[in-house]
Amino acid sequence: MDEFELIKRYFSKLSNNKSSLNLNDDVFFDKTKNLVISVDTYVEGVHFLNFKNPELVIKKILRSSISDLICKGVHPKYYFISGSGDNKSFSKKNLTLISKSLKQEQTKYSIFLSGGDTVFSKKLSFTITTVGFSNKIVLRNKAKINDDIYVTGNLGDSYIGLKILKNEINIKDKLKNYFRKKYFNPDLCVNLTKKLISIANTSIDISDGLISDLEKLINKQNLSYKLNLKDIPISNNLKKLINLKKIKKLQCISHGDDYQILFTASKSKSRIIAKTSKSLGIKISKVGKIYGNSQKSQIIDEKNKKIRLKYKGYFHKF
Repeated sequence: MDEFELIKRYFSKLSNNKSSLNLNDDVFFDKTKNLVISVDTYVEGVHFLNFKNPELVIKKILRSSISDLICKGVHPKYYFISGSGDNKSFSKKNLTLISKSLKQEQTKYSIFLSGGDTVFSKKLSFTITTVGFSNKIVLRNKAKINDDIYVTGNLGDSYIGLKILKNEINIKDKLKNYFRKKYFNPDLCVNLTKKLISIANTSIDISDGLISDLEKLINKQNLSYKLNLKDIPISNNLKKLINLKKIKKLQCISHGDDYQILFTASKSKSRIIAKTSKSLGIKISKVGKIYGNSQKSQIIDEKNKKIRLKYKGYFHKF
């Protein structure tokens, strides 16, 4: 079963308050206390390959965690981190590197470590809880028919970085370093946070893949979508790989780990979004449109033909 079936079958009845958002969003939101909380767990071999570069892994998982709040229009303020591992993973050298990286991230995003826990285990994992404050957030399942679909930044670079780390793609060192950096240090659109609430009807971060996360965004609504492959933003370096026939564009956008913001907005907001993009220096691309359930969701290629997807993205299976 997938994560939504698991929640529905075993846990939905345990949560009956509005703040839990029916366990269908990535955050807890208590409007009366202006409190927003998110929790994420990362396991070695599942969410990151190994711990050879602890200073990079810790940055990646922290950014992945605060991304859950950023895409809701909330600036993260505090974080708690718990780790399970052995003496090798948590050696003095590694702990020094982890501490240094966390300090850099705290300065970059104005967040503060506020607690956590450690457990001895042969399996390395981290759980991060992030906390922010707001009286309003951008929820899931609030898309409207005829909404435009937007994506920030570029997609696919992180996936290429992962393939490079797995030695599945062989390219020049300069490109290797670029994609490797994008894998470990995802670009977060933190400056868009305050503006997002006023322009977006619904939003999510792209962690599991564009298609997968779009379907989660509207999963309890009788809606469909149409995406235009040519409009989905990718970097110039990824275009180089595609031109070299190292990979296909559709493959790159379906694997996630981008942590860009995927949101829908009314057509009337298009000018405001364009101005916001320009003033903040943040790339925001319109990639499709929301429709009713009278037609099936579809992706259209450059020749205006429907694409049959073999892989939509990552889905948590149990």
